Amino acid sequence: MPSLVTLVFILTYVGMALGRVPGLKLDRVGIALIALVLLLASESVAVGDLGAAIDGPTLILLFALMILSAQFGAAGFYEWCASRITHAGGSPHALLALTVVVAGVLSAVLANDIVVFAMTPLLCLGVRRRGLDPRPFLAGLAGASNAGSAATVIGNPQNILIGQVGGLNFWTFLLACGAPALFALVITYGAVAIAWRAELAHSTDRSAVTDLPLLDRWQLAKAAIGTAALIGLFATPLPREIGALVIAACLLLSRRLHSRDMVGAVDWPLLLLFACLFVITHAFAATGLAQDAIAGLSAKGLFPESIAVMGPLSLIASNSIGNVPFVILLLAIWPNPDPGALYGLALLSTLSGNLLLTGSLANIITAERAVAAGSRFGFADHARAGIPMTLISVLMAAIWLAFMGWMPWR
Repeated sequence: MPSLVTLVFILTYVGMALGRVPGLKLDRVGIALIALVLLLASESVAVGDLGAAIDGPTLILLFALMILSAQFGAAGFYEWCASRITHAGGSPHALLALTVVVAGVLSAVLANDIVVFAMTPLLCLGVRRRGLDPRPFLAGLAGASNAGSAATVIGNPQNILIGQVGGLNFWTFLLACGAPALFALVITYGAVAIAWRAELAHSTDRSAVTDLPLLDRWQLAKAAIGTAALIGLFATPLPREIGALVIAACLLLSRRLHSRDMVGAVDWPLLLLFACLFVITHAFAATGLAQDAIAGLSAKGLFPESIAVMGPLSLIASNSIGNVPFVILLLAIWPNPDPGALYGLALLSTLSGNLLLTGSLANIITAERAVAAGSRFGFADHARAGIPMTLISVLMAAIWLAFMGWMPWR
């Protein structure tokens, strides 16, 4: 039933753009799951075909990285980092710079969504105790987490998928995307510092700051060793997802941390969203409509094999349906993209996610966790620095990709 599959596909991505169904507490994960159920119930997709439609290696790698991140969380590392920022001396601009550096570096190695999930509440609490407005620091946290995650193939969910589909080397990816990500971190600081200059002009009061949280050094050492071992395994012929799974299994061997707690820290809704979108886009690709669209776009020179097309497309799609669904959709219909185009897709889709609050999961998580912590960080608050930081960082990334020969301008 091609017409039903097409309708479900369209409605799913409309749901990804809206983020929820008006009048219902149904988010993107719920929308994707209901769409999958419709395809199964109508026999448009067979249960036996699910395995072929889902990119298992990507989900395995993402799961394993979440276990590694859970190990850092169990050590109290994220809370400690947030507290170190708010305990630091210096002006509000120094605190903002420290927020950008810490969030960017952590997000390059660990999943950026988990970094902002853990750091947002304590960052809000700490800066409020120092008499500061949390919003510029939240803008810096969200922007830096996206910018820093663009540097590596394991920095965020869409990069993980792109790396798996293209079989991209960890170090070559870093070479292609590391410098623009570093530029983007500097731009993030500058954009927030200018956009929020009035709020950052206040003096700080460290007298109300509480003691630093305890850091479990043994659990942190295990996490650091696991991270180093994982990066080392990336240089071997062992498949990336298997190496990550081996590290995750080793981390579960603990006398102090219950494996149920470690597995419970995994972002299962995100994995479910990935799985559902894989099946939905696979079913749509099987209708042949996507291939016809590709042929038509290619004939008009509008397929995203150049920066002139990829840049605007990433900005529009990432801030409508979200950069993760956009990448899943594009890769499902893109026949044999070359590595340079994949580097461009990873870099431009990630940096584009900073434009609006809806552009990336990290932005949404930051806003939701801020509200839960008693701070407001809304759409306009994010856009205030998000729009300039995105436009400038995307332009710089485009120049880098063209200058280094990774991707043609036109």
